[in-house]
Amino acid sequence: MVQTLSIDVLVQAPQWAALAGAEELAERAVAAALARAGLAVHEGAELSVALADDAAVRQLNAQWRGFDKPTNVLSFPAAEPDELADAPHIGDIVLAFETVEREARDDGKTLADHTTHLIVHGVLHLLGFDHETDPEAEAMEALEIAALADLGIADPYADLELET
Repeated sequence: MVQTLSIDVLVQAPQWAALAGAEELAERAVAAALARAGLAVHEGAELSVALADDAAVRQLNAQWRGFDKPTNVLSFPAAEPDELADAPHIGDIVLAFETVEREARDDGKTLADHTTHLIVHGVLHLLGFDHETDPEAEAMEALEIAALADLGIADPYADLELET
């Protein structure tokens, strides 16, 4: 199911210059997540990806979630899942460079692969997927793994499953 979205990638923090081709990477990640989710969205609907820094994400996280700390990615859905087929705006995703870069380094992943994973994860949240329960988490992770495989990226959870 291939659909056309209007994807706005906003580079808000200069540190993202460390990731060559960030805009194209974001567009590919959004498309892969959308294809794997199998949900109909409004043709030409808008979705934005903001490449920000820890300070901006910390402020948003405090304002909207009550957590006064940065996090890797925030998703702000603009429509309920059952309204996506008619919604002109899907939502917004915001990534925090310092947190994303640190996690990638600590996990032995490339910045590009980890960023792609987080964008896929964020898009799935915009589409109504969640990981509050074990069955939800398993379903969402399966979609993430499949979308990333479509992009030639290894299963980001494989190493985590080996740890006890």
